[in-house]
Amino acid sequence: MLVTAYLAIILLLALCVGLELAGRRLVPPQSTPAVANPVFRRFQSVFLRAYLLALWADWLQGPYLYKLYRHYSFLESQIAILYVCGLASCVLFAPFSAWLPQVLGRRQTCLLFCLSYCACCLTKLSRDYFVLIFGRILGGLSTSLLSTTFEAWYVHRHVDVHDFPKEWIPGTFTKAATWNHGLAVGAGLVANLLAEWLHLGPVAPFLLAVPCLVGCGWVVLTDWGKEEAGDGPKGDEQKLTHGPPSGGVTRLSARTRLSRSCHDGLRCLLSDRRVMLLGGVQALFESVLYIFVFLWTPVLDPHGAPLGIVFSCLMAASMAGSLLYRVATSTHYRLQPGHVLCLAVLMAFFSLFMLTFSTTPGQPRPHESFLAFLLLELACGLYFPAVSFLQARVIPEEKRASVLAWFRLPLHLLACIGLLALHGEISGTGGGEEGTGTRHMFGGCAVMMLAALMAVVSLFTLGRNDTELRLETEGTRDEGEMY
Repeated sequence: MLVTAYLAIILLLALCVGLELAGRRLVPPQSTPAVANPVFRRFQSVFLRAYLLALWADWLQGPYLYKLYRHYSFLESQIAILYVCGLASCVLFAPFSAWLPQVLGRRQTCLLFCLSYCACCLTKLSRDYFVLIFGRILGGLSTSLLSTTFEAWYVHRHVDVHDFPKEWIPGTFTKAATWNHGLAVGAGLVANLLAEWLHLGPVAPFLLAVPCLVGCGWVVLTDWGKEEAGDGPKGDEQKLTHGPPSGGVTRLSARTRLSRSCHDGLRCLLSDRRVMLLGGVQALFESVLYIFVFLWTPVLDPHGAPLGIVFSCLMAASMAGSLLYRVATSTHYRLQPGHVLCLAVLMAFFSLFMLTFSTTPGQPRPHESFLAFLLLELACGLYFPAVSFLQARVIPEEKRASVLAWFRLPLHLLACIGLLALHGEISGTGGGEEGTGTRHMFGGCAVMMLAALMAVVSLFTLGRNDTELRLETEGTRDEGEMY
C-alpha cells in the first residue's frame, strides 16, 4: 500500500496538470474589468488571505482524525459516536450560523470561528472521551460558521459597501475553490510529514492548525478591521431594520427574518418538484460522503497505508473530477451538467458496489478498496459543479440559502442514522475486519446511491424540454462554471 499510494499521488497530480492545460486550451481565461481594477483586487486579496488560512486549518484535520481516536485506544463504536456528535452539532448550529452575524456582526462571528476551532483542536490533546465529544461539538459549530460567515462578510462588503458589480462575486469564489483543491492536497502531504515522517504522532496536524487559525484571526482583526471601518453589528442591524439601534428590536427583527427565510425556503422546496428531486439527490449523495469520511481510514490503515498521502490522493482525484467537468462542458464536447451529474452518481454507485466485495470479512482487498475510494472522489469532483449549476437554475437566488439549509437537514440526519447503525453493528460483532458492519454499511450506501440515481433520472425526465437545466450558449456555460 505504501508504494501504491506514492505512485497514485504522482499519477493523479500529472492527470490534474494535463486536465488543467486541456481546460485552458478549450476554455481560455477571459480578461474582465475585475482583473484590471486595483481596488477590487486589493479587497479580494484581503478576503482570501483570511479565508484560505481558515480552509487550510480545516483540511489539516482531515487525514488523521480517526487515527487519533484509535491512537487513544477508543473502540470503533465509540469513534462512531464521536463522529455522530460532530454531525448532529452541524444540524443544531446551522440556523444559528446564519443568525449570529446579524447579532454579533460578520467580522466578530469570523473571530468566533477562529476561537472555537482553536479550542476544538486543543481538545485533541486530551484522552478524556467527554472532552473529545465537546471538541466534536465545537467542530460542528466551527464548520457551520466556516460555510456561511466568511462568504456573508465578503458578499456584504462587495455589494453594500464597495458597490462592485454582483457579476464579479463568482470570480472570487472560483479562485477560492481553485486554491481550496490545492490546499487539500497539500494538507495531506504536510500532515503525513508531521505524523509519520517526523514521528510526531497523529495529534501533530491538529496542533499545526492552531497557529493557522490564530493567523486567520489576526488578519480578520487587523486587515478586515481597516477594511470594515464603521461596520459593526449595530450598523448592520440598523440598516436592516431602518430604525434606531435598539438591542431588543434588532434581535427580534433578526429572529423574524430567520423564521420568514426558513418558511419561504420550505415553501419553495415543496412547491417545485424539480427542487425537491434535486434536494433528494444532494441529501442521498452527500450523506454517503459523510459516512465515507468515517470509513476510509479503518479500511486502509490496517494494511500500512500512509494516511496523509492517501488523503492527498483522494483530494487530487476530486480535483481531477472538477477539471474534467470543465473540459466535458466546454464548447468542444458540449456535455450537459445533467448528464455529468448522472455519470457522477453512477460512478459513485459502482465504487460503493466494489467496496461491498473488497471489504469482505477475512478476505480484505485493500488495493481494490483504494481504487474504489479514488473513483468515488473522482465522482465527487464531477458532482459538485454539476449540482451547483442546477441549483443556480432551479432555485431562486433570494431563496437559495434557506432552501440549501433545508437540503442539509436530511443530509446530516441520514449520515447520523448511518453511523449509529454502524455503531450498533460494530458493537454487536466486535468490529474491525472481523465484523461485517463496514461491508454492510457500504452496501447500504450503494442502495442510497441507487436511489439518488433514480432521483436524477426522474429530474431530467420531468425537465426533458426545460431549457433552464441545459447549457445552451457561451454565456450560460461560463455562468455554470463560475458557480
